[in-house]
Amino acid sequence: MASRDVEKLDLSFSGVPDKPKKDWVIVSLRILAFLATASATLVMALNKQNKHFVVATIGTTPITVSITAKFQHTPAFIFFVIANGVASLHSLVMIGVDILGPQFDYKGLKPVLIPILDMMSLVLASAGDGAATFMSELGRNGNSHARWDKICDKFESYCNRGGAALIASFIAIILLLVITVMSIHKLKPKK
Repeated sequence: MASRDVEKLDLSFSGVPDKPKKDWVIVSLRILAFLATASATLVMALNKQNKHFVVATIGTTPITVSITAKFQHTPAFIFFVIANGVASLHSLVMIGVDILGPQFDYKGLKPVLIPILDMMSLVLASAGDGAATFMSELGRNGNSHARWDKICDKFESYCNRGGAALIASFIAIILLLVITVMSIHKLKPKK
């Protein structure tokens, strides 16, 4: 009888369940995506330039007008800031879920929900980039058919900072695309 009890003890303590491994590759990609979207958001949100133009001269006194270029003047840039802000918030939340995720399983919804949210974040950031890229191109080159003049020859640093925000956001889109593909690949059943 004693030998059976020993066997039961050996069988019951034969193994400790392994903790699920954290996927540090996807966590590091999410950190990079967060940094890229947050920097794009901040650069565009703080983008502003004042310029003084002489509109007339009375005698020897020039009459000047101060014109300010801000991202708030263009709805596409406002959408760009909001879309990248939401994408950076999503990346930040998903970093927390990836790090603290093994503690909370949400009854099996987490593996399915994360790729869907990743794809929504990718689409939102992509839409914001598309709108802002169109307006940036219009500001850089104008449209002679609609008689819209270009403004980047007058507000050069404003346009350069906007271009830097677009480059950061396009890098974030590439990172979000890789993250989405990796999240979807995790759904594949293991053989």
